[in-house]
Amino acid sequence: MTEGALEVAGLAYAYDGALAVRNVSFTVEPGEIVALLGANGAGKSTTVKMLAGVLRPQHGTIRFGGRDITGAPSHVVVRQGITLVPEGRLVFPQMTVAENLRLGAHTRERSRVPTLMDRAFDLFPRLAERRGQLAGSMSGGEQQMLAIARGLMAEPRLIILDEPSLGLMPKVTQELFRLIATINRDGLSVLLVEQNLHQSLRIAHRGHVLEKGEVVMAGTGQELLADDYVRRAFLGR
Repeated sequence: MTEGALEVAGLAYAYDGALAVRNVSFTVEPGEIVALLGANGAGKSTTVKMLAGVLRPQHGTIRFGGRDITGAPSHVVVRQGITLVPEGRLVFPQMTVAENLRLGAHTRERSRVPTLMDRAFDLFPRLAERRGQLAGSMSGGEQQMLAIARGLMAEPRLIILDEPSLGLMPKVTQELFRLIATINRDGLSVLLVEQNLHQSLRIAHRGHVLEKGEVVMAGTGQELLADDYVRRAFLGR
């Protein structure tokens, strides 16, 4: 595999004996946006929790940059260059925007923090305007931007975005996907976990569709958008 590539092979995980993920395999090459798609309960969040070190796979392997990180704890995964922006944003509501961002840089040298903060504010000007505001007082879209910016503070090589558009208004969702495309053009690999297939596949290089914990279809973003099964099952067309 290419340096900085993610290789997932045969992942499986069960809750109380009920398989949530079975034999999931895919790759993310450096500089790619790869979409992991499916309805609620398809196994998307369980998969990314294994990638991020929150859950330990019961079967299968995870390699990143040629290194086996299967079962590594989350702080080790972050130091290897993978950051998860979890579903639901999970910002610290009683802390300011700037304080949330500094927490995202806890694995970096302290001298790097001002540069990383400036970069985050360049990418998300709205956060710069609200740097002293409590995160819990911001809108859902602003909190999602903060969650992504906080993830970028760790200087990852791969960022995993779990349901970033969940609960957002359509206009905010469009802005969010434009931002994801921008950070990817800057060289960051993205694993995009979404129910919003149309927006995801428009910016993704490749996609994998999960159903009942298994990958049932894979292809380029355009191939999946044009596929009759995908259009009927997920886009209502």
